[in-house]
Amino acid sequence: MPGKAIDAYKSVQNETQNGRELESSLLNKAALLLQICRDQWDAEGHVERFDDALRYNQRLWTFFQAELLEESNPLPAPLRQDLLNLSAFVDKRTFEVLAYPAKEKLDVLININRQIAEGLAATQSAPPPEEPALP
Repeated sequence: MPGKAIDAYKSVQNETQNGRELESSLLNKAALLLQICRDQWDAEGHVERFDDALRYNQRLWTFFQAELLEESNPLPAPLRQDLLNLSAFVDKRTFEVLAYPAKEKLDVLININRQIAEGLAATQSAPPPEEPALP
């Protein structure tokens, strides 16, 4: 019986790690789209890149908000609240950039995405907890 519990734990851990890996990848993609938009601010096609990058980022954070509001979300309540507060900031900044476009305003969105992605990647590379010794 204890072996089955350990197997179930490992299965959940693998699914969680895969989810974190996906979230990290999506955040890095959003950061890259925003960075390209910033770096090519004066180039042809800027308006489309700007729209695409901000819409992608906003959809991604909207998804995070929905997941964080789910009662079944396994994250501790204080962490969920901190992430919801951060997502509200991302929304506010996104609307500000849309209303008053300036490439420098993208920096904070790029940095937030990269830092959260880095944190998710760091939790993936942390060693799993040791299995308890069976009596």
